[in-house]
Amino acid sequence: MGVIDKVRPQTAERDALLPLDRIVIGDCIAAMRALPAKSVDMVFADPPYNLQLGGELFRPDGTHVDAVTDDWDKFDSLAQYDAFTRAWLAEAHRILKDDGTIWVIGSYHNIFRVGAAVQDLGYW
Repeated sequence: MGVIDKVRPQTAERDALLPLDRIVIGDCIAAMRALPAKSVDMVFADPPYNLQLGGELFRPDGTHVDAVTDDWDKFDSLAQYDAFTRAWLAEAHRILKDDGTIWVIGSYHNIFRVGAAVQDLGYW
């Protein structure tokens, strides 16, 4: 999970919240829980795509997708993936300023589930 703020100049009020140009790397939920509410201008997320669904994956053009085999992309069920997705999106929503933005990288494997969670969590 990364947090970057380069657009606006620092002010004394903002200095009290977070340092300018800070990138936070670590477990995204734990890292966001450590941040104050409404303290972040932008969240850039590249969450797991949940590609370990069993069986082979193919792109719309028929080419084979090499699945991710790392632990960070292992979920026992879609319900578990959805719970993780809602947890990190809820924290992102909490830390984003009212005029903040969130960018989420995804693929057709996960982005519709992410989008539904964003709507359900009241991002707009």
